[in-house]
Amino acid sequence: MKILFIGESWHIHMIHTKGYDSFTSSRYEEGATFLLDCLKKAAIDITYMPAHEVLINFPTSLQELNQYDAIVISDIGSNTFLLPNNTFYGLEKTPNALNLIKEYTQNGGGLLMIGGYLTFMGIEGKGNWRNSQLADALPIEMFPHDDRVECPEGIRPKTVLNNHTLLKNISDNWPIFLGYNKVMAKQKAETVVEINGDPLIVVGKYQKGRVACFTSDCAPHWGSPQFLQWESYSQLWLNILQAISKTE
Repeated sequence: MKILFIGESWHIHMIHTKGYDSFTSSRYEEGATFLLDCLKKAAIDITYMPAHEVLINFPTSLQELNQYDAIVISDIGSNTFLLPNNTFYGLEKTPNALNLIKEYTQNGGGLLMIGGYLTFMGIEGKGNWRNSQLADALPIEMFPHDDRVECPEGIRPKTVLNNHTLLKNISDNWPIFLGYNKVMAKQKAETVVEINGDPLIVVGKYQKGRVACFTSDCAPHWGSPQFLQWESYSQLWLNILQAISKTE
C-alpha cells in the first residue's frame, strides 16, 4: 500500500522578553511522527509532505497522484493547496490541487481527512474545507463556523457499528480524547464510531472512490497520550487505510 500523507507540521515563532530586552526564536515541529512510524513498521509505503512543502512541491498532474493508493490530509487548511507560491507570489496559473485530489478520488483513489485545528472548518473557520472543491467528496457535512469542540475533561468515543470491518481486531475500550471537530454524516455515509453523540469515524463512497473522516486528532493535543499508547492505535489506522485504499 502506497500512501501520500499531507500536513501535521507547523512553525512556532516565539518572543522572549526579559525585563527591558527581548529576542525571538523559532522552531519547526511535526505531529504525525508516531503515526507514520507505526505505519512504516506495518510495511506501508509512506510519502510524507509537510504543510510548507505543499506550497512548492504538490503534484501538478493526476498521473503523479495515481501512484498512491490513498491520500491522507491532516490538520492543514484548504488555502495551503489553493495558494501555491507560484500563484500567490509569482502570479502564475497553476493546476488546482484540490481539483486534482477530487478527480483522483472520483476515479477510484482513497481519501482520508483527519481532524485538527485546520481541518474541516477548524479554528475561526480558517480550515475552510466546507467551501472547498473537496467538500462534495467527503462523507460529512461541515458547519459554516468554527467547529472545534474542546473537551479538557476528556471524552470517550462510543462504537456504533460493532461488526464493521474498520473495527476488526480493535479493542472496544476506547481511550479518551481532548477534543474534536463537530460535523454531520451525509445521508448515505456510515458513522462507525461516535464521540459526544457526533461522528468520530465516518466512511462513504465518492463515485468510484472510497472516503473516510476521523474527526479528532491523530496526535496531541486532541489525540491524548492514552490514545497514542492504546493497544489498537496502529491497527485502527491500518484498518481505515485498507478500507479506503484504491479500487482498480
